[in-house]
Amino acid sequence: MTNSFRDWKAPETGYMRKGRKNAAGFVEALRYFGTSNDYLARAPIARSMQDKIVNALHMGERSRASHMLSELGGGGQALQAVDFISILQYCARAPDPLFVMETWKLMEEKDIELSGNCYILTIQSLCRGGYLKEAFKILSIQRESSDTYPTLQVYNNLLEASIQMNSVNHASECMDMMEQQGVGKNAITYNLLLKLAVLQQDLSVVREIWKEYINCYSPSIMTFRKFIWSFTRLEDLQSAYVALQKMIVVALQQKDSSIIKTCEGRLFDSRVDIPIPFHDDLARSRYEENMFASISSSSEYFKERDSNKGLGFELVANKVNTGLSSSEQPFSGPVMKLLRWSVGDILHTCAKSKDFMLAEQLMLQMQNLGLEPSSCTYDGFVRALVARKGFHDAIEVLKVMQQKNMKPHDSTLAAVSVSCSKGLELDLAETFLAQISECNHTYPFNAFFQACDNLDRPERAVGMLAKMKYLNILPDVRTYELMFSLFGNVNAPYEDGNMLSQIECAKRINAIEMDMIRHGIQHSHTSMQNLLKALGMEGMIDDMIQYLSVAENQFMHRNSHLRIHTYNTVLHLLIDAKESNMAIEVFKRMLSCGLSPNAITYHVMIEGCTVIKCYRSACALISMMIRNGFYPHTVTYTSLIKILMSFEEFDETLKLLDQASSEGSQPDLVLYNTILQAAREKGRIDLIEMIVEQMHQENIQPDPTTCSNVFNAYVDNGFYSTAMEALQVLSMRMISKDDDVLEEENRLEYENLIFDEDSETESRIIEIFKDSAYTGVALLYLRWCATLDFPVSWSPNQSPWAKRLSRDYASRHHG
Repeated sequence: MTNSFRDWKAPETGYMRKGRKNAAGFVEALRYFGTSNDYLARAPIARSMQDKIVNALHMGERSRASHMLSELGGGGQALQAVDFISILQYCARAPDPLFVMETWKLMEEKDIELSGNCYILTIQSLCRGGYLKEAFKILSIQRESSDTYPTLQVYNNLLEASIQMNSVNHASECMDMMEQQGVGKNAITYNLLLKLAVLQQDLSVVREIWKEYINCYSPSIMTFRKFIWSFTRLEDLQSAYVALQKMIVVALQQKDSSIIKTCEGRLFDSRVDIPIPFHDDLARSRYEENMFASISSSSEYFKERDSNKGLGFELVANKVNTGLSSSEQPFSGPVMKLLRWSVGDILHTCAKSKDFMLAEQLMLQMQNLGLEPSSCTYDGFVRALVARKGFHDAIEVLKVMQQKNMKPHDSTLAAVSVSCSKGLELDLAETFLAQISECNHTYPFNAFFQACDNLDRPERAVGMLAKMKYLNILPDVRTYELMFSLFGNVNAPYEDGNMLSQIECAKRINAIEMDMIRHGIQHSHTSMQNLLKALGMEGMIDDMIQYLSVAENQFMHRNSHLRIHTYNTVLHLLIDAKESNMAIEVFKRMLSCGLSPNAITYHVMIEGCTVIKCYRSACALISMMIRNGFYPHTVTYTSLIKILMSFEEFDETLKLLDQASSEGSQPDLVLYNTILQAAREKGRIDLIEMIVEQMHQENIQPDPTTCSNVFNAYVDNGFYSTAMEALQVLSMRMISKDDDVLEEENRLEYENLIFDEDSETESRIIEIFKDSAYTGVALLYLRWCATLDFPVSWSPNQSPWAKRLSRDYASRHHG
């Protein structure tokens, strides 16, 4: 790369050399740019024809323009390059690559000596029109057969077109040719190279461009703006933040800024683009150390932030050395706009990386510098805010924007709505979604649908689907996945399907699938899994198996297989429907597809053995599970105990229970309730008492199922008083694990709920269900005991029944 464009000369012309010109060189320069000494003395002989052709093109009369171009070439007069310059200029401005190629062909046929300006305008027209391949072909012609070499402007045009068309190969070819010819770079070139580096997602290249740039230029505010843009696009927050601080320093030093605004509203740097290289190596190294080393290494702010201390707003202000209040507004309008844009870029990157601390820091710094945040700035800040703080704080920021009469961006509203949906605040989420006027993404609506699914509120999703249609937002595969989950089931949870609900279910599924076909969306693994789940929960087992076969064929044609999770869902639904034989067939089909069962698959199939009451098959599955690297867990032993209890193998059950404990599978509440239920059905009170005490010894709290099994076992055998005593003890243990159930304060509150005769008391107890369902049930049990005149004791372990169980358990294990 040449260090200065003042040292550059066109080959064989010598028209410029270190600022000196001579008459011959000047004439050569004019010839290079498309004119000649003769042209100064006469008007082009075809000027009027050129004007007519340009006018015809401007009016859209291409046929007439082509006809006149042919007439121009068919005349008897001698033509020169200057006779086509107006046409080429129009084609470059329009752009009109097709007509420029037609003109170029005529010029070649007439063997016209082409000027450098002809090449520039032709290549420029082709580049702007998207004919990149043809532009490179013209460049090759110029490089090989012309006495005028391509200029930097030509290469910049080619480089820009390559980047716009995402053609990295053409951009690399252009850079290679520049290197071969020894063409230097200007500010435009560096800007294009930055865009290319961002296109290639190469942060190291951006850093190299920075080093090379400061070797030739003193960075301006506009330069910092472009580098900050590059750093943020590559999600390098640290470098972007440090570059912003340097940008602010330069902005404060340059009171009379060279940044001006054109009549079209664009900002540009009015300084002359003349590189000023460092001739002093020491000065250059110091400048690089000051401007670049801070970017490539960890800055003080990020070190402090990562240790959760924070740099502090005052320290940042001191680093910038503003010393100004926000009312003084030290920057011109264009500079303020550039600073605001740069801060906005960093804030949007903060939103992506969920870096709220830096986002907050930047907002404070803007306030200190007198930069009023825009809606775009608030957009980045709010999206970073909701990622860390949630929607409550974001709503407060929206209120501040409202006070300033600033309308939030749709992306801001979408981000807040998503946060509300994640917090299951459907009303708030719907409010913000309703304010969105235009949206290109489905994610805020999908988040709302997910919240509706979590809360089992499918009716709330219907209106939002209408909102999507109104905004012309096409559903994606995630939308359909949620639609199957939301609308696939007709009955509420825990209700069995009937003929009417099954007909409605089939209609809904068919309607959703038809909509998928209409939008060209294929089933995903999740959508198919949700569809199969909907059918199974409605009791439509035959339809579920049929859909499973269709799904297997569809995914096979896509060179894929259904996931193991989908088969697990189907197997689980079949076991719930007591269709164990069908589950075995599906299990075999799964194995034939080459899918390996996971732990969930084995546990589901072992649970299926409880339906057919086949202990031998369960043991065979456990053997297969162990061979494949999965070991039995508590749920495995629960299934085995169910089978043993069905055959009244109580001794074997207790042995299996001990084995589970010895192998590290700690029995849980579900396992103990399984034993209690079977023991109640067989009238084995001795086993019930032993299990209840073992639960107490292992500090496992009972639940309402435990209470029900124990209470009913005593009642079934006529031990009514013992049943009430046991119910009280277990209710107290449901409230608290400790022997001293409650502190005095809470005890008084619960005593009022148990003994008050107020009609609203039970309603107050039901309110407790929101925080603790077990406590609410326990209080209702104790209130029922008090109503029947059974005394309530707050020391359950002092109960005669509890003492007897403890004594018997100790003698059994120590005897």
